[in-house]
Amino acid sequence: MSKSKQRSESKAGEAEGPDGGWGWVLLAAMFISTSLVFGLMRSLGIFFVEFVHYFEESAQAISWISSTGLAAQQFFSPLGAALCNAYNTRMVVMTGGFLAALGLILASQATCLVHLYLTMGLISGLGWGLVFSPMVATVMANFTRRRTLALGLGFSSIGLSSFAFNPLFQLLVETYAWRGALLILGGLSLNIVPCGALIRTQQQSKAPEKVDSQSRSSCADVLQRVSSYLELSLLFERPYVTYTLGITLFNVGYFVPYFHLVAHSRLAGFSEYQAAFVMSAAGATDILGRILSGWFSDLGHFRLIHLLSVWTALAGVFIMLLPVSSLTGSYAALMVISMLYGFCSGALTSLAFAVVPKIVGVERTMGGLGLLQLIESGAGLLGGPLSGFLKDITGNYVASFMVAGSFLLLGSLTMVTLPHYFSRTDPPPPQRRSLVDKSKSLHPELQQMKSLPSDSNNQTAQHSGR
Repeated sequence: MSKSKQRSESKAGEAEGPDGGWGWVLLAAMFISTSLVFGLMRSLGIFFVEFVHYFEESAQAISWISSTGLAAQQFFSPLGAALCNAYNTRMVVMTGGFLAALGLILASQATCLVHLYLTMGLISGLGWGLVFSPMVATVMANFTRRRTLALGLGFSSIGLSSFAFNPLFQLLVETYAWRGALLILGGLSLNIVPCGALIRTQQQSKAPEKVDSQSRSSCADVLQRVSSYLELSLLFERPYVTYTLGITLFNVGYFVPYFHLVAHSRLAGFSEYQAAFVMSAAGATDILGRILSGWFSDLGHFRLIHLLSVWTALAGVFIMLLPVSSLTGSYAALMVISMLYGFCSGALTSLAFAVVPKIVGVERTMGGLGLLQLIESGAGLLGGPLSGFLKDITGNYVASFMVAGSFLLLGSLTMVTLPHYFSRTDPPPPQRRSLVDKSKSLHPELQQMKSLPSDSNNQTAQHSGR
């Protein structure tokens, strides 16, 4: 195939939807909504000291507020995926944005910690769970050749918003106290609602299906439909289970530097500002890694699973080198290793999501993402306490970072056991094995993807065009 012919075909395809047109609008919506979910969650530490002084509770009790919100976001992700498969993606995301804002607004009137657990933790966490996975799956459904780059650009909002939100939240707290600041953040979170409204839905036949009255009331039929909407059949497929295990393993150590790198830098003898700048530098290279990794991955020179394995292994090595670099007291060495870790950790983030359609197929991406977040949630919460436990035993963070890095290496090795891992091309994803015909209930964005050429065909065309 000539290059001119390939370009003409790609241009014709862009008018149809993927890699062009409304997909860029949805990417902007994902950029904003993701920043208002994870960027906001990362910046809630500004309220930590305020809550400790106001409620006169221990730091451990206050820490459960943000932990509850993170756990709820990941726990309810499968619910968001199931609702999108059963009903309408646009309404699910808009409802999630409303709940996220409602939780923060109600939290501004809190009189005890339980109130904050239920509002900032449970209600806002539920809203975040209904927003994140559907928005990611919708963007992936509207991009084919540039999917990983699109995810990298969308996820870069997390780092950018973290830089912007920390001083903004501090200013709001100083100006309006923590109650006024939470009220403003609730209003800010309402911007997720119009982001969800941008999701287009195709016209579907609203004629009710003719279903036998016995089968409609049958418990087995109900369970079968619930299982199909949640994509529980994926838990019995080896490629998905293996991939989920690998992601879960490296998720144990992935967040440890975010929790303890500043404390380790202070313990190594560096000043407050030096320690804070180490984390800021890692955050800056994290953003760069997300974008460059997405661009390079979409060139099609290597399989995504291979690139994910390499970036994960490198991130694990650099985590293990963090305490080693500071043993000599060299601030420059610690800064360089921190920046390299930040780049690799950002590079693997978008790939971890982009590989899911390769494993399960595009029509099951929504459910696959939801289950993946649910399973990995426990591992993410385990990493911080485990790292703190090792520090209490040894008196420093050397063992903490060594163990954290080893979990990433173990996760990378687990990827090697995937079927056809050493093949140069992606194997065809397994077909849905369900007795229920969900072709009409699939959300329209993924239904549109089923009629488009597969990624493997696109890659073959690209190679032949070269």
